[in-house]
Parts: sequence; structure tokens; C-alpha cells
Amino acid sequence: MLKHRGFPGRLPSTDFQFTIRRANPKGATPITRRERYRDRRTPDREADAGFLKALWEHFEDQPFERGNLDAGRLSWLFGREVVAVDDPFDPTSYDALLRVDEAQARANFPEVFAEPDTFADEDDWDED
Repeated sequence: MLKHRGFPGRLPSTDFQFTIRRANPKGATPITRRERYRDRRTPDREADAGFLKALWEHFEDQPFERGNLDAGRLSWLFGREVVAVDDPFDPTSYDALLRVDEAQARANFPEVFAEPDTFADEDDWDED
């Protein structure tokens, strides 16, 4: 199982896991498409956005191996923002290739791709 060095292990200040420590001896947890309903909790939506942002910063639109990425977290994005590269796709393989579908990701999570705020111009500062 490939370990993605430099990839965040979890969403900062939360228990939302992004990676696993070691391969499951019984086999990899399958990646399945999970339905995201409009009434999902805000922390769950933030975890999806944080994971997608980490994927984008680490891989951009290039294919990547599933490796030690958490199957549960991938499943929330799978089939929409994260798509299979392999045909046929093996959802239980740590070697399966995936990629971020940039158009779909930008449409569903525009905040992930937003430019960071820049400093205000000096003219905008209040002088007391």
C-alpha cells in the first residue's frame, strides 16, 4: 500500500480522518458512492471540502493511487468530484487509480478553489 507522504492525516482540529496507518489484513475497504443529502451536518460538509482541497493541493487533476487514503472519506466524493481512472475499476484495491474531476469539483465546492484573501489596500485602512 502506497503511503502518500505529506498528505494531511485528518482535518485540522477534528477527528475526520483522511488517511489510514496500515493496510487492512482482511483486504481494503471498498470505495462506494455515498449519497450526500442537503441536510448533512455542517462539519461533514466541511470535512468533504477539506479532503477535496487536500486532494487538489497534492494531486491536482493528475491520476493518483488510492494507497492509504481513507475509503470512507473517498466514498463521499466518489463518482462526482473523484472518479476512477481504471476500467474496470476495482473498489477494493489499494492500487486503484483515481483522479479529481476538476469541473465537477469546482461546481460543487467552489470554496476549495477560491483565491485566498489578499491584504486590503492601504487606502482602505482607517486612520485613527
